Amino acid sequence: MAAAIATIIIDGSVLEGGGQILRNSASLSALLGKPVSIHKIRHARKPPGLRNQHRTGLELAAKIASARLTGATTGSEAIEFIPGRICLPDVFTADCVTAGSTTLLLQIALPLLLFSPAPGTSSSTLTLLGGTNATLAPQIDYSELVFLPFLRRHFGLPLEAVKLDIRKRGYFPKGGGEIGVRVTPVERLHAARVLERGKVKHIGGVAHFAGLPMSVGRDMVLGACRTLDELKKDGEDVKVDIRYERERNEDTKGAGSGIVLWAELEHGGIIGGSAVGSKGITPFDVGQQAALELISGLRAGGCVDEWLQDQIIIFMALADGKSEIRCGKGGLALHTKTAIWVAEQFTDAKFDIEEEPSGHTIIRCQGIAYSNIL
Repeated sequence: MAAAIATIIIDGSVLEGGGQILRNSASLSALLGKPVSIHKIRHARKPPGLRNQHRTGLELAAKIASARLTGATTGSEAIEFIPGRICLPDVFTADCVTAGSTTLLLQIALPLLLFSPAPGTSSSTLTLLGGTNATLAPQIDYSELVFLPFLRRHFGLPLEAVKLDIRKRGYFPKGGGEIGVRVTPVERLHAARVLERGKVKHIGGVAHFAGLPMSVGRDMVLGACRTLDELKKDGEDVKVDIRYERERNEDTKGAGSGIVLWAELEHGGIIGGSAVGSKGITPFDVGQQAALELISGLRAGGCVDEWLQDQIIIFMALADGKSEIRCGKGGLALHTKTAIWVAEQFTDAKFDIEEEPSGHTIIRCQGIAYSNIL
């Protein structure tokens, strides 16, 4: 009789102490077949414990991984996740009910759907319901235009492996957005090496809005473009192409707005900046906020921004080979440190953090060459 696999105990209050610990722990637990018990969930938050979107994400991971999930109720500070077998392809739906972030649901599900249990496995479909553009989480446009292109460019993710469709936008506080995702599994991801920044090749952007006048889109673009003129002081005279899109009333629930910008760097790096509209802030200022965030990321001098940093850690751990990513000045973001800590609890991936004299940080990771082929 085979010995039972020991349960990994995770302190949910460590470092960033938020939902990222739940998402990465559940994903790695499911992929590696290692049961996990998480306590002190969001312990320092007010209120502490699971919120609706965290519970929904855990339930989605449990569906995909045929897992036994206990303790996953709103407000709970402890859960247990005992994974079963990931059987693909399949059709999955997850509904935050509120304006909870669909992109955070994608973060927990994507690694599980991405690795094939058998050669030639066809695609799975995922429908995510909730908020698409909100604060405290990446906007869905960031996932589509920054995160996924980086995975394709540097981790060898085939273009057709992940197809994302924004069917309906959901703004805070009503939510109601709908995202369709089709994932065709791969056997492995290869290691990423992005150490040279180079010059800015291009700056793109999309400003989106619904239930608001056309002037909102124009003013967001204007605020961003005028602020990005600051880059000329850094010797970066680059073409800026930002479009605006007004959603049809039937394609959104409620009014809202947002803008996502990205800068493509000479040697394959991508830096993003974003902002969402809210009462009391003019559309011009929303565009300006996104541009200032992008400028700050560019001036940090890394090849990725702080949000891309933490999202790629799990893929660095799972990749085949040694990944090396040059990050900006000022040290790693707390979310990134947390993602590294979680990966080290579940895998034998070896992370090495080098602080350069210039103030930049290089993350190196010998991945485990994960494959789900039976």
